Amino acid sequence: MKKMKRVRNVLFCAILVLMVVLSGCLSSKSSGSGSGKTEIKITWRDQGEHDNLKQFLTKTFIPKFEKENPDIKIVLSPIQASEGDYFSKVALAMKSSSTAPDVVAEDSFMLNSDANAGYLLKLDHYLKSWDEWSKYEENLKAGSRAQNGSYYAIPGTSDSRGLWYNKSVFKKAGLPTNWQPKNWDDIITVAETIKKKLPDVVPLSMGVAKANGESVSMQTFEMLLYGTNDTLYDDNIKKWIVSSKGINDSLKFIDEVFNKKKLGPPLSIAMNSNYGSVMFQDKLPKGKAGIILDGYWNLGNYKPDGAVPIKNVDKVFGFAAMPTQYGQKPGTTTMVGGWTWAIPAKSQHHDAAWKVIKALGSKENQAARAISEGNLTVRSDSAAMPAYKNRTFIPEATKYLKNGHFRPANDKYPNVSTEIQSMVESVASGKATPKKAAQTFKKNVTRIVGSDNVITR
Repeated sequence: MKKMKRVRNVLFCAILVLMVVLSGCLSSKSSGSGSGKTEIKITWRDQGEHDNLKQFLTKTFIPKFEKENPDIKIVLSPIQASEGDYFSKVALAMKSSSTAPDVVAEDSFMLNSDANAGYLLKLDHYLKSWDEWSKYEENLKAGSRAQNGSYYAIPGTSDSRGLWYNKSVFKKAGLPTNWQPKNWDDIITVAETIKKKLPDVVPLSMGVAKANGESVSMQTFEMLLYGTNDTLYDDNIKKWIVSSKGINDSLKFIDEVFNKKKLGPPLSIAMNSNYGSVMFQDKLPKGKAGIILDGYWNLGNYKPDGAVPIKNVDKVFGFAAMPTQYGQKPGTTTMVGGWTWAIPAKSQHHDAAWKVIKALGSKENQAARAISEGNLTVRSDSAAMPAYKNRTFIPEATKYLKNGHFRPANDKYPNVSTEIQSMVESVASGKATPKKAAQTFKKNVTRIVGSDNVITR
């Protein structure tokens, strides 16, 4: 009897071991979902209660995708953080296969840096067999291509920048409501008029605080610099331009707005990490701001389910092109950026992640996301869809892209951008003169990229 009991115990233990092994195999296939499905984790920067990308994913994308792909379950894994902190947290997550998401939103300016660090998967072999890749605008593909010529992402959105203005403020100040400045002096003149006629209104605003990260570099400094006769990087000789008339003149413009003529918002707003929300969700719609230099996507604040729903937005606001410094050809300028979709190299589900990225990049989903976020689509066929092209300011925002500039496709750009932000904040806050700030920028960037990789003009 005892012998029989021992046999039964041995058999029982063997069965338990077999069950554990089988369970492990099943769980590895299901990625922890317990349903036999492959879980694909999507990570992006969650911007809070009115996050338009989250709305698109939950209401539009996921229900249809999971129905068409019953073997895949989408798991949303957003990161709530400031812009700078988001990049740090994503990089940390991508270092390990146990924490890496499967699909990640990469700002195009970080792509080179993350690709060189080995965080991202090359997508060239996927793109070769994707017949819809040809539908993407050629000039916008550049934002997802690294220095080595390989693609590490597909474009998710594009954008242009310009001058938002409140028509009611302009009317009260005796200014034309179909405004298009011809040069920088025109902008200053109009802002001075608003200050004189409406002293309780912020005449002219732009992002200047380091707390607001890349937006300071791109929406403010580079929108000015690329309207001069200078740039930040010389693509022909592969060198950074660390000193130029364009850099000095751009800083002088910022100094004029914030210090010499007091046309900007008070520093309590300008230096706040919530600067954008304050200006676009409070000051501008309430007629307490005249002009704001920023991106087209802010239109998303005013859609029916946005933070501040506004009917007939084009009757309330205008969106003018940013002129070049003196009105020199081509007359206007804009920086072009946008977010991309990438696959972390240490994701454990590359093929399934590519399925998700392809679906996110389809004609219909490209248009739906652009509409939800108030952005520009990166596909020519999406741009032709009535629901997309009939939106407010789409003709203007798309037209501005013709004179658009991309940030340098160089892995040192994020470091240089940080120096731009420090330089701009020091001038706007009055802590440094334009001349002193430019000298500090030159010294710091030379140290970062090496003296052999810089030039002055």
